[in-house]
Amino acid sequence: MIDNIALILGTTLMYSTPLIFTSLGGVVAENSGVINIGLEGMMVIGAFFGATVGYFSGNPWLGLLAAGIAGGFFGLLHAIACVSFGADQVVSGIAINFLGPGVALFLSRIFFDGATMTLSIDLNNKMPRPLSGLFHQDSFFYYIFGNRYATVYVAFLLVLIVWFVLYKTKLGLRIRAVGEHPTAADTLGVNVYKIRYLTVITSGIFSGFGGAAMSLAIVSNFRPTLVSGHGFIALAAMIFGKWKPQGALLACLLFGSAQGLTVFLGQFEFNISSQILSMLPYVLTMVILVAFVGRSAAPAADGIPYEKEQKN
Repeated sequence: MIDNIALILGTTLMYSTPLIFTSLGGVVAENSGVINIGLEGMMVIGAFFGATVGYFSGNPWLGLLAAGIAGGFFGLLHAIACVSFGADQVVSGIAINFLGPGVALFLSRIFFDGATMTLSIDLNNKMPRPLSGLFHQDSFFYYIFGNRYATVYVAFLLVLIVWFVLYKTKLGLRIRAVGEHPTAADTLGVNVYKIRYLTVITSGIFSGFGGAAMSLAIVSNFRPTLVSGHGFIALAAMIFGKWKPQGALLACLLFGSAQGLTVFLGQFEFNISSQILSMLPYVLTMVILVAFVGRSAAPAADGIPYEKEQKN
């Protein structure tokens, strides 16, 4: 019984990690007033570049860095469209969601002889498990913490960093001011465009990390169905978490637990259809959105393009 609980908790941490990275990206962008529906596409491109660079270099950290750069580039595209040109932020995000998988599959065919999936990374070149030697193998804490990849701990550390920046620094105050009332922030000398560019690009970087956390840790390659809606689950976690990093973390752990429970139940003969088990995380997402989205209040300027008033 205890081993089963440890297995579920450990699997929860593993599957929550990509969601945490990506959800933090949404938190950062939307606190500055820019909706980022394109988290899914940024995750996909991050997963591809993470797996590709990780495979060719043999270094998972280089893969993670490449994934962040690729996601950040797509964040830059989103920022150019929404911040500079005032495009509809939802439409731009949807375009990113089409563009990300398209570019990933196109480049995959180039780098891997026409294949739509990358070659598998050697197990020794996957993300390291930093606490593997700290606990006795097959112990309770080994299943929860010792067998987890480094991306898990990086994600939790990033939650603390984002929380500190948003609520304890001058930059965070400016980000939240731009998201609530950009005109007032502008009159106080805050560069609204620069802040929004910074946050949207950062959002892409975090989402790229989320994709790489899947292709470098959970599995060892990229495939077209790898991300499969996790970007939208991360978006739902951000809303459920009320646009706060700590809230998004708890929501991601909840969604991750649904995935962990799915994996656990799939190991036993319960006469439950595998398709029904696979639906569980997405059904939970829909239920939570229906139950809680009306109670959550986004930043006041979220989704509203800002145009600087011209002085006569």
